[in-house]
Amino acid sequence: MGSRSPWRSWIVPACLGTLGSAALALRVMGRPWWCRGGEPRLWSGDVWSMHNSQHLLDPYAFTHVTHGVVLYALVALLVGRRWSLGARCVAVLLLESAWEVFENTDLVIERYRAVTMSLDYYGDSVANSLGDVAACMLGFVATAWLPVRVVVAGVVVLEGVLALWIRDGLLLNVLMLVHPFDAIRAWQVGGGGP
Repeated sequence: MGSRSPWRSWIVPACLGTLGSAALALRVMGRPWWCRGGEPRLWSGDVWSMHNSQHLLDPYAFTHVTHGVVLYALVALLVGRRWSLGARCVAVLLLESAWEVFENTDLVIERYRAVTMSLDYYGDSVANSLGDVAACMLGFVATAWLPVRVVVAGVVVLEGVLALWIRDGLLLNVLMLVHPFDAIRAWQVGGGGP
């Protein structure tokens, strides 16, 4: 029995515990399990509808893939190879799950509604948050296994496609949350929203 076995024996419970805790926290905060509209689907592609952020996946799931890339790099920068890949995976899962809970607080929801294109955003469903965490972990795994140049190219392509498709993306989203620009918001809303 190698020294890795004890670590592997608690990584799955740690991940499941993190996901369960995040789901419970979101539910206690009043988030619905699935779409309030009563039409649970795996995918909703219309960011301007009441189904956005309510189903397992939506276009914003692609921004969470990029979260996984960024969080992989951040954790690697902080701990390097002193932590195993499994430990770094748990750290990223914890960070992304914490973000999903924080993102669904009234403070952040109101900020999104005030300064971004998300005028009718009222928070994520629990299913959507868990889908976002899964997308983040996909980004983490891709970053762990693919060459850096491929990962960077993938992020650039994702951001470009999202900008053309939904007039948003992780970079635009962060920019608008931190320092909103009226011209960007007008362009975003001109894409099909209210």
